[in-house]
Amino acid sequence: MNAQQISMEMEQEIISTTQLLKLVPEDRLHYQPHAKAMTLGQLALHVATIPYFNLGYAKDGQVEAAVIVNHPQPLTKDDILEGLEKSKKAVQSVAENETDQWLNANWKLTDNGNTLAEMPTVAFIRTFVLNHWYHHRGQLSTYLRSLELALPSIYGPSADVNPFS
Repeated sequence: MNAQQISMEMEQEIISTTQLLKLVPEDRLHYQPHAKAMTLGQLALHVATIPYFNLGYAKDGQVEAAVIVNHPQPLTKDDILEGLEKSKKAVQSVAENETDQWLNANWKLTDNGNTLAEMPTVAFIRTFVLNHWYHHRGQLSTYLRSLELALPSIYGPSADVNPFS
């Protein structure tokens, strides 16, 4: 996988992510389906900013564990959409400004300087950017469904939209 392929995949995923995030009702940002779950606002902001933050961590070559578990509560839907715009720019910069050399370097997750995990940057991007993004986007779709919102097609027909008909 090279920077161009990563960028192309993420640009495709931005489309369905944008459709979901536009559905988030601003008056329900504090909705929480379970006491252990993030609020709708926290989850939506997290989904909006996964590429922005995690591509930054990939380029830095490491991140502290305490940083990645912070999930702030947005005040408005605009906060979420602004986060998505930052992610769009980060995705574009992967192909525009990067060589593939950084993908072959190792990336580390640390805790007070101690290495907790280490892997090639390309593996970090697959796992902690793309797969992580898909996982939380799926959670977001279940939150939105529980609020009785019609869901768009992501990888094919939803119960509400059939792009093939």
